[in-house]
Formats: sequence, structure tokens, C-alpha cells
Amino acid sequence: MGGVVKVYPKTKARKAALGAVAVSALVAANAPAAAGFAERAWHEYTINQASYKIRYGHWDLVDVPEKFRINAIHAALLHTGKVLLIAGSGNDEKNFKSGTFQSVLWDPRNDTFKEIATPKDMFCAGHAQLPDGKLLVAGGTARYEKLTGDVTRAGGGMMVKNEDPDNPRTLPVGTVFEGSTGKRYRSQLPVLVPRATKTVTEETEDTPKKVVVSASQARVYVESDVEGEEGIANTADQYRIKGLRGKDAQMVYGLATKLGLDKKDFQGLKETYEFDPVAERYVTVDPMDEARWYPTLVTLKDGRVLSVSGLDDMGEIIPGKNEIYDPKTRTWGPAPQRYFPTYPALFLTKGGNLFYSGSNAGYGPADKGRKPGVWDLDANTFTPVPGLTDPELTETSASVLLPPAQDQKVMILGGGGVGESHEATKRTAVADLKAANPRFASGPDLPVGTRYLNAVLTPDDKVFTTGGSRDYRGKQGSDILGAQFYDPRARAFDTMAAPTVGRNYHSEALLLPDGRIAVFGSNPLFGDEDDTRPGTFEQRIEVYTPPYLYRDKRPTLRTGPIEAERGAAVTLPTPAPGKVAAVRLMRPSAVTHATDVEQRSIALEATARADGLSVTIPKDPSLVPAGWYMVFLTDRDGTPSEAAWVHVR
Repeated sequence: MGGVVKVYPKTKARKAALGAVAVSALVAANAPAAAGFAERAWHEYTINQASYKIRYGHWDLVDVPEKFRINAIHAALLHTGKVLLIAGSGNDEKNFKSGTFQSVLWDPRNDTFKEIATPKDMFCAGHAQLPDGKLLVAGGTARYEKLTGDVTRAGGGMMVKNEDPDNPRTLPVGTVFEGSTGKRYRSQLPVLVPRATKTVTEETEDTPKKVVVSASQARVYVESDVEGEEGIANTADQYRIKGLRGKDAQMVYGLATKLGLDKKDFQGLKETYEFDPVAERYVTVDPMDEARWYPTLVTLKDGRVLSVSGLDDMGEIIPGKNEIYDPKTRTWGPAPQRYFPTYPALFLTKGGNLFYSGSNAGYGPADKGRKPGVWDLDANTFTPVPGLTDPELTETSASVLLPPAQDQKVMILGGGGVGESHEATKRTAVADLKAANPRFASGPDLPVGTRYLNAVLTPDDKVFTTGGSRDYRGKQGSDILGAQFYDPRARAFDTMAAPTVGRNYHSEALLLPDGRIAVFGSNPLFGDEDDTRPGTFEQRIEVYTPPYLYRDKRPTLRTGPIEAERGAAVTLPTPAPGKVAAVRLMRPSAVTHATDVEQRSIALEATARADGLSVTIPKDPSLVPAGWYMVFLTDRDGTPSEAAWVHVR
């Protein structure tokens, strides 16, 4: 039988006399029950000692008013210092059916909260930081999955044809399609069918001029008007659209093959929004061409955003049709085609290529699109990067661009088998992308095989990892109550204080401007080790204070937001510039499903001046994409200042 894995660091703290007496008395009086209580009491006493905190750090639960407790599926740090938590329907079909979609804005400086009006179900959307500081949110949920046996109405994809070259057609939700047998199906979403294309051939001596009309088409999901097997259509058919007559009925019609009672996967949305951190609201922008559920959005060197993969409006994985968002025009356009499983971890690298680490989250066949490699967008070529051990265990793994970003090294940590596999790996590996022929080199193992691990870059050039579970969605009580720092220079993990809250599927972690780390969410399948009770979504927020914040002094950075140009020098006012050992420019996170391709830490060269430090922003846009960044000063012990915000243009 499984159980929660607790990874506690050892401590040499001495027992207080009073504590020892109290423990002994409890044990003597109440035997086993008291022994358990005494052990917990002693642990609580130990982790709150100053000597323990300065070595291992400390965890605290945030007091979240009940009104603002949501199923946080997505978390993004904004340049206002606030954190946007997005639930949408929160993996709760009751919320979906009632149209209850939620977002909450948390201010970690004073632990205040604000509910944000959420126009669509952004559950399992994609997101990216934009150059002006807004957050792009694209896709989400149009329909929840239905397992075989739970599907009561036959349904599937209806291809709507339009042979009219003069008029596009918008068919509202609920449009009725009637087949030759009289069976009727209703559309579950509105659909826009473009006008047909008309071409005119040139007249020659042998052939007269001809007008050729090619029908346009668009897909929409439909369901039978009746429940049960009577609604099944097993053969291809052409469908008349109720309400259209005469010429219109001839020009606009539906085509479908099988419409059955098979399992129905989640279906995606096309809707796209920009969240404005200043106005604190979502703004509607141009929708994507493809509906997407579980997509990755990754920033390109020119500030545009690439949207990759996802399940479409039929619940089928998109076969490589990607698109690019231009924040200047707020419109989407075509992108190089390439297939990936859902939520692929794609990192912007030097020169503008993207590196796919192999990390992904969920949907797609085991034998397609899972090999790591470098994607050259200009040539649309993909060069595999070999050497990864346990290559079949990359689903639900974590990946990070190691600090500093100039080193161009990407690390993959943990992961599991495809789908509901019980397998999990302890493997970590690092790919050096500056090498002539990049390949993975094995790193130190994690304490146990881990899925859903969260990995966060810190200002002292380390990676903080926490949470995860040994099994699919924490089955058999397999959550891992542990945390550790990875030091890329030493190539070693160092165990830290253990969190009190287990985190698996649908959990997130990110760095705050004050140097702490916040952790959200978790969506266990079951609520007990025997897997007999349904799980409950974890709504508590836990914040980790690293050891570096328990030291006597930390550098001081006295400045408000700074505007900066790439290649230009910026002055950072600090009273003791000679004591600063390093300066780091850190891009804020936008994370979901253990996938955070936004975060990166860039080393800045600094020169001490009378009024502070002079630093130069690197010119390379593939290293420093335009946008808002946190800048941290660290001393020789790795103690960071609080961050100042820098807007790089």
C-alpha cells in the first residue's frame, strides 16, 4: 500500500528542557496516540527554530478568505507584483454547466485578494507574457470529456460546406442538421463558414473563360436530438440545415461520417484575451484560427507569441497546425507546422530557435512528437537531441532553462509514463545547447520517482523544486512532501524544509518579487491511500521562505519601475554597490501543469559607481525578449535584494 512520502531534513537542534519533559509526560500517559502527537509537536517546535530556518527555510500557509479560494489551474506573476490565479471552471463540470468561471488577483505584499470577472472558461488555456506587460491567455474549455458509458447522445464532427462565393455564413449554436434518414443533430457552438472561393480561368482560342467555385468549409460539434442508440449514424450522409430554403439550402449544408456514442474528449476554445495588470481586467482580442485546450504559448525573439498543440473543437489533438499572435496588431497569423503532444515545454534559445525538452502534459500517442530536439522555425527543421535516459517517461516532467540563461542549458526533472501510467522516474538530465552537437548528460537523481514536480529559478542561480507525486494524480496517497535546491555549479541537490501540503496534478509554483516562492493548486484523483474516496482540489496557498531570507542583511535596491533599451546601460541605485556580487534579470512566471516556459534568469555585467551600479541589458532579443523583468542584486553569500521592475523594450 502506498502512502505520502515525507522528505524531512535532519536537524541538530537541541531539545529544550521544557519540551523534553512535556514529550516524556505525554508518551507515558497516553502511549501510542500521545507518541504520535509528541512527534508532531517536536517537529513543529524544531522547524520554527531560527537555526533550522537559516539552514532549511520555512513554509507558511496564506490566510485566504473563503470567498477567494479557487481551484487555481494557472498562475502568472504580473509587473504590478500581483499574482493572477485562473481557475475558469476549475476542472469542475458543475461550474462549467452553470457558467461559473473564476479568476483571483492576489497581492502577496499584504495578502489581499480581488475577484476578476472571467468571460470564458479558461480552464486549461495557454498563456504568455507580452512586451507591454499584459498577459496573453488563449484557448480553454468548450466542453468537458465524456467517458464511454457516460455519453447519452450520439455526436461528433459536422463539416459545414458553403458554395456561395458572395456571402459567408454564421450558424448560431443550436443549428439543426437533418440527414436523409430524418435523424437530427444540433450544433453545440456557433460556427462561421467563410464564403466560397471563386476563380476565373483565362480565355484562350481553344477554351472559353470559365468561373470555378470551390466550396469553403468549417467544422462544428453536433449532438443528436434524441438520447441513446437511436441517434447513432454509422454511415456518411449529407445534412440539410433547418431554416434554409431554396438556393441557400443548396449552397450551405453539412457532411458527416460516423456520429456515435464513443468517448468524447475535452474540446478547446478559440477565444483569446489580454489581461491588463493595471486595469485589472480581461480584454477580448482576435480569436485563434484553431480551438485549443492544453496548448503551449511561447514568446519569440521578436515579441510575437507562438501557440502550439492542444485539443481542438472536436476533442482531437491538433496535427501540427500552429499559429502566431502579433501583440502590435492583436491578431493571429500562420506559423510553421509541427506536431507536439499537449503542453509541450518549448524554450526560446540563442538565435531564435526553440528547444523542446520532451516535457509535456497529457494527450498524444506515445510514439509521436515526444523526442527532444531543436526546432528551427525559419527553416521548419527539427534536430533531435539524444542521450536522455528514460525517454518514455517525459510526460508530467518539469523542465527549466538553467540560470544564467547565457549558459543555454536546459534541465529535465522526473516525469512519468503516458496517460494514467503508474510509472515515475527519478531521472534528471541537462542538455548543453551551446555544444556543437547537443546531447543530454545525466544529472543527480531526485529522492524518488516524481511526476508533477514544480521547479522555480531563484536569484542565487539555483533551482527550487517541490511537490509532485510518485503515481498518476497522487494515487495511493503518493504525494511527496519534500523540497530541495539544485545547484547547477555543484550539480547536486540540497534538501530543504518540507511543505505541509501535498501537490500533484494542476499545481503551480513561482518566484515572488521579495524572493519567496508561492505554491498553488493540486487535483488528486482520490482522497485516501486506498483510492476509495474522491479527491478534493487543494485550494490552500503555501509560501516558502528560503534560507537566504533569514540572514542578517540583504542588499538594498532603491528604485521604482525602470524603462530600459536592449544594449543600453541602466543605473541601479544601491547604498553599498561594492558588496553586490551579482545582478540577475528574471522574467516573471506564467505556469500551469508543471510547465513554465516563460521564466529565465539573465546575468548582467555590473560596474560600481558612486550612485549605485551600472548594468547593461544584453542586445540579443532571443536572450532577453521584450517585456517586464525583475532585477535582483545578490551579495557574495547569495542573499538577494527585493526585486525592482525593469521594462525592457
